[in-house]
Amino acid sequence: MTKNVDSQSHLAYLALEQQIVTLKLAPGALVNERQLIELSGYGRTPVREAIQKLEWQRLILVRPRVGLQIAEIQPSDHQAIMAVRLKLEPLLANAAAQNADDGQRAALLECAKAMTAAATGGSFDGFLTADKAFDEVLEEACANRFLVSAVAPLQSHSRRMWYATATVDRMDRSVALHVAVIRAIQQGQSDAAQKAMEALIGHLSEP
Repeated sequence: MTKNVDSQSHLAYLALEQQIVTLKLAPGALVNERQLIELSGYGRTPVREAIQKLEWQRLILVRPRVGLQIAEIQPSDHQAIMAVRLKLEPLLANAAAQNADDGQRAALLECAKAMTAAATGGSFDGFLTADKAFDEVLEEACANRFLVSAVAPLQSHSRRMWYATATVDRMDRSVALHVAVIRAIQQGQSDAAQKAMEALIGHLSEP
């Protein structure tokens, strides 16, 4: 029973995180639990646990006597977020290249295919769904929960900022750089994976 609830909580989180980063839930909007249950398609307990995680990531703010508010986008945070990602995520890619199992490598290949299809179709939403899956596979493969705890919230904020100013050209370039990271991890080349991730984060850091 617990395993099923945990799985549903994660799926509810993924559904709501996607709504937030793609601005379907607008920055600054006031929402309530019932709305989030309807949007996610999951029950009260999974959604409450998803809200707790989104609050921890500071994507949802709990306002006393007001309710839940979708966090505003703070453009001034972009460079600070990316400076931390540039330090940490190359380490994550390096560890993933060393530790990923066959299933995780196969999952990354599916992410590459999904990103490429999204770029071909001009789908920003599809790209971000694949990007979230890519991040989660790397976080599982790196086998360092402390690194994951530091990186995961920053990735969600970055995705939302990216979506707010996305262009097809930027998506195409981002896909190519993601594929380079995936290729290095597929081949178990930890140094190459680290350098490819540095290039990816460098690109995402551009205004």
